[in-house]
Amino acid sequence: MRRRPLAARVAMLGALYLAQGLPFGFQATALPVMLRRQGVGLEEVGFAGALALPWMIKLVWGPAVDAFHVAAIGRRRSWILPLQAGLALSCGAAAFVDPETQLPALLALVFAMNLCAATLDVAVDGLAIDLLAPDELGPGNIAQVVGFKLGMLTTGGLLLASLSAVGWHGFFAIMAGLVALVLMITIVWREPETGGAERAEGLGEVWRAMKRAVSQPGAAWVLGFIATYKLGEAAADAMFKPFLVDAGFEDFEIGLWVGTWGTVASLTGSIAGGLLARRVSLLRAVAITALLRAGPVAGQWALAWFGPSAASVIAVTTSEHFFGGALTTAMFAFMMSRVDRTIGATHYTALATVEVLGKAPAGLLSGVLARALGYAGVFGVATVLSVAFLGLLWPVRRAISGPAPASRAPRSQG
Repeated sequence: MRRRPLAARVAMLGALYLAQGLPFGFQATALPVMLRRQGVGLEEVGFAGALALPWMIKLVWGPAVDAFHVAAIGRRRSWILPLQAGLALSCGAAAFVDPETQLPALLALVFAMNLCAATLDVAVDGLAIDLLAPDELGPGNIAQVVGFKLGMLTTGGLLLASLSAVGWHGFFAIMAGLVALVLMITIVWREPETGGAERAEGLGEVWRAMKRAVSQPGAAWVLGFIATYKLGEAAADAMFKPFLVDAGFEDFEIGLWVGTWGTVASLTGSIAGGLLARRVSLLRAVAITALLRAGPVAGQWALAWFGPSAASVIAVTTSEHFFGGALTTAMFAFMMSRVDRTIGATHYTALATVEVLGKAPAGLLSGVLARALGYAGVFGVATVLSVAFLGLLWPVRRAISGPAPASRAPRSQG
């Protein structure tokens, strides 16, 4: 079967990732606004973050996505189609719920959205691994990062900004319509066959394959590499907006510089990172973007130490988002390159979970560091962490220098 053009495969993946980014953007940005408008206390608003728990623990049920499917529908479409339908129905049902009088029911639907979207993420990651050859992982991960960010921007930015015109009912109706549109595209799209390639059958085989994957020589270095690449950036990002507030900048300025221009820079950087990852080796792409990312993190320290101006804040913000976006795409492509394709969905989900959990402590502890060391101190620590990460490049390079397992060979005729 002739391989579809790369642009067609990237476009399909981009649409799938955009759909699952919609509920995440609502959860992260729009939901706190909705709850606070309803008079919900700050503690309850914070606890509402637990509704996103499926994104954190999807590895628990992720192996089922590799283990079971209906052959007539397709290995990945067997999961993607019903999950997209469930996501569209959850969003559509939310359009008929009154946030003022039926808040518990709405929150239950938000949890259902996150459950569908998080599981959908597992299946779509597996599809991406099936569709992309090793030299296509850079452009393929542009679809992942940019598509997901555009979904988040749609609900957390555009629809939220239009809330006065569409209302919450219209908000959820538009969400449902967008997911339904992607669902219709998925229905008519035919998943390529994998040419009789090996795949894990049954949960037991999936877990045995995972055990072999994490027991390979050098696997610990790779996991540590993935877990720590965002430590410095996460610590700095968590305190950068509070720093700007305390420095006297207006909310409009912070929203424009960080929220709008920063997002545009991040999307542009994500594209640049994917293109770079196709021109050089994936590990070198990570090295280049990580080195460049350390510069604007140090720039945040300079702003705190020497004092910020509007021009310097804009320069540091846009460059940090640009190189951070480039690094994310390069790292995600590297992660996909280390996956055992017989259990692609499970293995990549495990690596993604390591990535999320690895950077979490830096954000959680950044406030403690800022209180003890000041803003310059926390940004200084973030800079040191960003530079120190580069020291892992040598052992990781040695760890992956051996021949790739046969299971990583490209198999799809996508």
